[in-house]
Amino acid sequence: MDNTTIEKLVHEITENILKSTNEGATAIVPGGISVDPVSTGADSCDVCGGQCVIYCPDKVAAALEAGATRISAQLGITEIDQDLARYIDHTLLKPEATTKQITQLCQEAIHFNFASVCVNPSYVRLCSQLLYGTEVKTCTVIGFPLGANTPEVKSFETRQAINDGATEVDMVINIGALKSGDYGLVERDIAMVTRTAHQNGALCKVIIETAKLTDEEKIVACQLAKAAGADYVKTSTGFGGGGATVEDVALMRSVVGPDMGVKASGGVRNASDAKSMLAAGATRLGASAGVKIIKEVRG
Repeated sequence: MDNTTIEKLVHEITENILKSTNEGATAIVPGGISVDPVSTGADSCDVCGGQCVIYCPDKVAAALEAGATRISAQLGITEIDQDLARYIDHTLLKPEATTKQITQLCQEAIHFNFASVCVNPSYVRLCSQLLYGTEVKTCTVIGFPLGANTPEVKSFETRQAINDGATEVDMVINIGALKSGDYGLVERDIAMVTRTAHQNGALCKVIIETAKLTDEEKIVACQLAKAAGADYVKTSTGFGGGGATVEDVALMRSVVGPDMGVKASGGVRNASDAKSMLAAGATRLGASAGVKIIKEVRG
């Protein structure tokens, strides 16, 4: 499609999403049975009225054991008792990070069984070696933190990172192109990285840098990421003047639907923050305070 067609389609979808967001939304929470807060009948739990997160732990456990990776519950359910570690990308992206600090990051990730470590590309090979034989993934960032590289450069960077051992890549969109209305370039940018990642067996998360966008631009960015076939949308780099908010996570979830990942990153500093993001619809958390969060949860 040409850019004019894309822009028209995005405009129509954005208006519909904004309208539906104002009318009501569904909360998606890891830890409950699938329940739509505005529906009744087959999907509703007769025992607890959709509050399985709190009152039906047996059903929660059965759903997770059967293979569920995301659970929905009624609006307002915020008590999430299961271990948060598997939702956390243990992160260290500061430019001054040392080899010693990265090694410690990996040791902590193994000890607490975090989902992944997220590091700059130059440390991917080291992390993949340190994490070999464990369940912890190696995640890196692409076009970070500005997102202003060309799609071709980002694609090359993705391939190199995967060759070094990365199994997940978090790419930054071309923010200037999005704000300029050049949606064709934004989608091609995301698609080239996503295609390269998928061809090499890796996941692709798309950082939209919510602090720099209007709500309408956030919606468009999520639509383009979904259209390009990405696996996740992600709130922030942590270097863009703001981080994740519950409102942004809920908005992103409403746009991408139940089958695409949402990663909340930037400013997730304690267990309360983490649980709030998950309750709003996040399925992954990027945090440099992962150890502190888990220690709080485990007492």
